[in-house]
Amino acid sequence: MKFITNGLIIREQNIREKDKLVTVLTESRGVIKAFVHGAKDIKSSKAAATGLLSYSRFTLHTRGETYLISDAKTLKIFSGLGKSIENMYLAQYFCELSGVICPKEQESDEQLRLILNALYLLSEKGRSLFIIKPCVELRLMCLAGYMPDIMMCGECGEYEKETMYFLPKLGRFICKDCYEKNEDTEYKISLNKSTVTALRHCCYADMDKLFSFSLPEKDLKTLNFCSEEYIKFILERDFKTLKFLKSLL
Repeated sequence: MKFITNGLIIREQNIREKDKLVTVLTESRGVIKAFVHGAKDIKSSKAAATGLLSYSRFTLHTRGETYLISDAKTLKIFSGLGKSIENMYLAQYFCELSGVICPKEQESDEQLRLILNALYLLSEKGRSLFIIKPCVELRLMCLAGYMPDIMMCGECGEYEKETMYFLPKLGRFICKDCYEKNEDTEYKISLNKSTVTALRHCCYADMDKLFSFSLPEKDLKTLNFCSEEYIKFILERDFKTLKFLKSLL
Protein backbone atom coordinates (compact mmCIF):
# COMPACT_ATOMS: atom_id res chain seq x y z
CA MET A 1 0.00 0.00 0.00
CA LYS A 2 1.20 3.51 -0.83
CA PHE A 3 0.40 6.74 1.04
CA ILE A 4 1.77 10.28 1.43
CA THR A 5 2.16 12.15 4.72
CA ASN A 6 4.15 14.99 6.25
CA GLY A 7 6.46 14.24 9.13
CA LEU A 8 9.49 15.16 11.21
CA ILE A 9 12.53 12.90 11.45
CA ILE A 10 13.09 12.32 15.17
CA ARG A 11 15.71 9.57 14.96
CA GLU A 12 18.05 8.10 12.36
CA GLN A 13 20.15 4.96 12.37
CA ASN A 14 22.68 3.84 9.75
CA ILE A 15 21.92 0.52 8.06
CA ARG A 16 24.64 -0.97 5.88
CA GLU A 17 26.71 1.32 3.66
CA LYS A 18 24.10 3.63 2.11
CA ASP A 19 20.79 2.88 3.83
CA LYS A 20 19.27 3.99 7.10
CA LEU A 21 16.33 3.40 9.39
CA VAL A 22 14.47 6.53 10.49
CA THR A 23 11.83 7.21 13.10
CA VAL A 24 9.27 9.74 11.91
CA LEU A 25 6.58 11.66 13.77
CA THR A 26 3.91 11.80 11.06
CA GLU A 27 0.59 13.61 10.80
CA SER A 28 -1.51 10.63 9.82
CA ARG A 29 0.14 7.65 11.56
CA GLY A 30 1.96 9.03 14.56
CA VAL A 31 5.40 7.58 15.24
CA ILE A 32 6.58 5.09 12.64
CA LYS A 33 9.90 3.52 11.66
CA ALA A 34 10.81 3.38 8.00
CA PHE A 35 13.71 2.20 5.84
CA VAL A 36 15.32 4.61 3.38
CA HIS A 37 17.41 2.95 0.68
CA GLY A 38 20.34 4.99 -0.59
CA ALA A 39 19.73 7.82 1.87
CA LYS A 40 23.45 8.16 2.70
CA ASP A 41 24.39 8.67 -0.92
CA ILE A 42 25.17 12.39 -1.33
CA LYS A 43 23.54 12.30 -4.75
CA SER A 44 20.28 10.95 -3.34
CA SER A 45 17.30 13.30 -3.38
CA LYS A 46 16.26 11.71 -0.09
CA ALA A 47 19.47 12.52 1.82
CA ALA A 48 18.54 15.95 3.24
CA ALA A 49 14.83 15.19 3.53
CA THR A 50 15.45 12.19 5.78
CA GLY A 51 18.04 13.79 8.05
CA LEU A 52 17.46 14.35 11.75
CA LEU A 53 15.05 17.25 12.44
CA SER A 54 14.04 17.54 8.79
CA TYR A 55 10.36 18.23 8.21
CA SER A 56 9.43 16.61 4.90
CA ARG A 57 6.68 15.15 2.76
CA PHE A 58 7.12 11.41 2.48
CA THR A 59 5.84 8.87 0.03
CA LEU A 60 5.74 5.56 1.86
CA HIS A 61 5.01 1.96 0.94
CA THR A 62 4.02 -0.71 3.42
CA ARG A 63 5.07 -4.31 3.26
CA GLY A 64 3.35 -6.08 6.11
CA GLU A 65 4.42 -4.12 9.18
CA THR A 66 7.43 -2.58 7.43
CA TYR A 67 7.51 0.96 6.03
CA LEU A 68 9.71 2.03 3.13
CA ILE A 69 10.24 5.67 2.13
CA SER A 70 10.36 5.75 -1.66
CA ASP A 71 10.38 9.53 -2.01
CA ALA A 72 10.94 12.51 0.29
CA LYS A 73 10.77 16.24 -0.32
CA THR A 74 12.08 18.72 2.24
CA LEU A 75 9.53 21.19 3.59
CA LYS A 76 11.65 22.76 6.35
CA ILE A 77 15.12 22.34 7.81
CA PHE A 78 15.65 24.17 11.09
CA SER A 79 19.17 25.32 10.33
CA GLY A 80 19.06 28.05 12.98
CA LEU A 81 19.21 25.43 15.71
CA GLY A 82 22.90 24.99 14.96
CA LYS A 83 23.66 28.45 16.33
CA SER A 84 23.14 27.23 19.89
CA ILE A 85 24.24 23.89 21.31
CA GLU A 86 21.60 24.25 24.04
CA ASN A 87 18.82 24.73 21.49
CA MET A 88 20.10 21.81 19.43
CA TYR A 89 20.00 19.47 22.41
CA LEU A 90 16.60 20.77 23.44
CA ALA A 91 15.36 19.91 19.94
CA GLN A 92 16.85 16.42 20.26
CA TYR A 93 15.19 16.06 23.66
CA PHE A 94 11.85 16.89 22.05
CA CYS A 95 12.55 14.17 19.51
CA GLU A 96 13.38 11.62 22.20
CA LEU A 97 10.31 12.58 24.23
CA SER A 98 8.08 12.41 21.14
CA GLY A 99 9.31 8.93 20.32
CA VAL A 100 8.23 7.76 23.78
CA ILE A 101 4.97 9.60 24.34
CA CYS A 102 3.40 10.19 20.91
CA PRO A 103 1.02 7.52 19.63
CA LYS A 104 1.97 4.89 17.08
CA GLU A 105 -0.26 4.15 14.08
CA GLN A 106 -2.63 6.96 15.07
CA GLU A 107 -3.21 10.49 13.84
CA SER A 108 -0.79 12.89 15.55
CA ASP A 109 -1.25 16.21 13.79
CA GLU A 110 -1.52 18.16 17.08
CA GLN A 111 1.68 16.65 18.46
CA LEU A 112 3.53 17.33 15.21
CA ARG A 113 2.27 20.92 15.07
CA LEU A 114 3.41 21.46 18.67
CA ILE A 115 6.95 20.24 18.00
CA LEU A 116 7.24 22.16 14.72
CA ASN A 117 6.10 25.40 16.37
CA ALA A 118 8.65 24.90 19.14
CA LEU A 119 11.48 24.21 16.69
CA TYR A 120 10.54 27.26 14.64
CA LEU A 121 10.60 29.53 17.70
CA LEU A 122 13.98 28.14 18.77
CA SER A 123 15.49 28.27 15.30
CA GLU A 124 14.06 31.43 13.79
CA LYS A 125 12.82 33.62 16.64
CA GLY A 126 15.34 32.92 19.37
CA ARG A 127 12.67 32.42 22.03
CA SER A 128 13.88 31.34 25.45
CA LEU A 129 14.23 27.60 25.83
CA PHE A 130 13.03 27.97 29.42
CA ILE A 131 9.61 29.03 28.09
CA ILE A 132 9.44 26.59 25.19
CA LYS A 133 10.57 23.50 27.09
CA PRO A 134 7.82 23.28 29.77
CA CYS A 135 5.15 24.16 27.20
CA VAL A 136 6.15 21.22 25.04
CA GLU A 137 6.63 18.82 27.95
CA LEU A 138 3.29 19.54 29.60
CA ARG A 139 1.26 19.82 26.41
CA LEU A 140 2.63 16.50 25.09
CA MET A 141 1.64 14.89 28.39
CA CYS A 142 -1.85 16.36 28.10
CA LEU A 143 -2.24 15.14 24.51
CA ALA A 144 -1.15 11.68 25.63
CA GLY A 145 -3.90 11.55 28.25
CA TYR A 146 -1.83 12.59 31.27
CA MET A 147 -3.49 15.93 31.96
CA PRO A 148 -2.55 17.03 35.49
CA ASP A 149 -5.39 18.06 37.81
CA ILE A 150 -4.39 21.68 38.38
CA MET A 151 -7.63 23.66 38.29
CA MET A 152 -7.84 23.84 42.08
CA CYS A 153 -6.63 22.35 45.33
CA GLY A 154 -7.34 18.64 45.25
CA GLU A 155 -8.49 18.69 48.88
CA CYS A 156 -10.58 21.85 49.50
CA GLY A 157 -11.25 23.11 45.97
CA GLU A 158 -9.49 26.45 46.53
CA TYR A 159 -8.56 27.97 43.15
CA GLU A 160 -5.75 30.26 44.25
CA LYS A 161 -3.73 31.04 47.34
CA GLU A 162 -0.43 32.82 47.90
CA THR A 163 1.32 29.45 48.01
CA MET A 164 0.18 26.30 46.23
CA TYR A 165 2.06 23.02 46.07
CA PHE A 166 2.39 20.86 42.98
CA LEU A 167 2.56 17.13 43.71
CA PRO A 168 4.36 15.62 40.70
CA LYS A 169 3.74 12.02 41.75
CA LEU A 170 -0.02 12.65 41.75
CA GLY A 171 -0.16 15.39 39.12
CA ARG A 172 -2.29 17.79 41.17
CA PHE A 173 -2.30 20.91 43.31
CA ILE A 174 -2.79 21.15 47.04
CA CYS A 175 -2.93 24.43 48.94
CA LYS A 176 -0.58 25.15 51.81
CA ASP A 177 -3.29 24.83 54.47
CA CYS A 178 -4.46 21.42 53.27
CA TYR A 179 -0.91 20.15 52.86
CA GLU A 180 -0.08 21.02 56.47
CA LYS A 181 -3.23 19.22 57.69
CA ASN A 182 -2.50 16.09 55.64
CA GLU A 183 -0.65 13.39 57.55
CA ASP A 184 0.23 11.45 54.38
CA THR A 185 2.46 14.18 52.97
CA GLU A 186 3.69 13.78 49.41
CA TYR A 187 6.78 15.18 47.70
CA LYS A 188 5.87 18.77 46.82
CA ILE A 189 7.09 21.76 44.80
CA SER A 190 6.17 25.16 46.17
CA LEU A 191 4.66 27.61 43.67
CA ASN A 192 3.69 31.26 43.83
CA LYS A 193 0.64 32.67 42.02
CA SER A 194 2.54 33.55 38.84
CA THR A 195 4.01 30.06 38.47
CA VAL A 196 0.64 28.44 39.14
CA THR A 197 -0.86 30.55 36.35
CA ALA A 198 1.98 29.63 33.98
CA LEU A 199 1.60 25.91 34.73
CA ARG A 200 -2.10 26.12 33.93
CA HIS A 201 -1.32 28.08 30.78
CA CYS A 202 1.00 25.32 29.52
CA CYS A 203 -1.81 22.79 29.86
CA TYR A 204 -4.91 24.76 28.87
CA ALA A 205 -3.94 27.62 26.52
CA ASP A 206 -4.94 27.60 22.84
CA MET A 207 -2.12 26.34 20.66
CA ASP A 208 -1.59 29.68 18.94
CA LYS A 209 -1.08 31.37 22.34
CA LEU A 210 0.81 28.57 24.07
CA PHE A 211 4.29 30.11 24.04
CA SER A 212 3.08 33.66 24.74
CA PHE A 213 3.83 34.32 28.38
CA SER A 214 6.67 35.56 30.54
CA LEU A 215 7.97 34.84 34.02
CA PRO A 216 10.91 35.99 36.14
CA GLU A 217 13.96 33.74 35.77
CA LYS A 218 13.53 32.15 39.19
CA ASP A 219 9.91 31.23 38.48
CA LEU A 220 10.81 29.87 35.02
CA LYS A 221 13.29 27.50 36.63
CA THR A 222 10.58 26.32 39.02
CA LEU A 223 8.15 25.80 36.14
CA ASN A 224 10.74 23.76 34.23
CA PHE A 225 11.44 21.68 37.34
CA CYS A 226 7.71 20.95 37.71
CA SER A 227 7.35 19.71 34.14
CA GLU A 228 10.51 17.57 34.38
CA GLU A 229 9.48 15.98 37.66
CA TYR A 230 5.95 15.28 36.43
CA ILE A 231 7.27 13.50 33.35
CA LYS A 232 9.80 11.54 35.40
CA PHE A 233 7.20 10.22 37.84
CA ILE A 234 4.42 9.55 35.32
CA LEU A 235 6.53 7.95 32.60
CA GLU A 236 8.94 6.36 35.11
CA ARG A 237 12.02 7.01 33.02
CA ASP A 238 14.82 9.49 32.39
CA PHE A 239 15.95 10.96 29.07
CA LYS A 240 19.60 11.03 28.02
CA THR A 241 19.20 14.17 25.94
CA LEU A 242 17.60 16.04 28.85
CA LYS A 243 20.38 14.98 31.19
CA PHE A 244 23.00 16.31 28.77
CA LEU A 245 21.03 19.53 28.17
CA LYS A 246 20.88 20.22 31.90
CA SER A 247 24.65 19.77 32.13
CA LEU A 248 25.01 22.70 29.71
CA LEU A 249 22.64 25.10 31.49
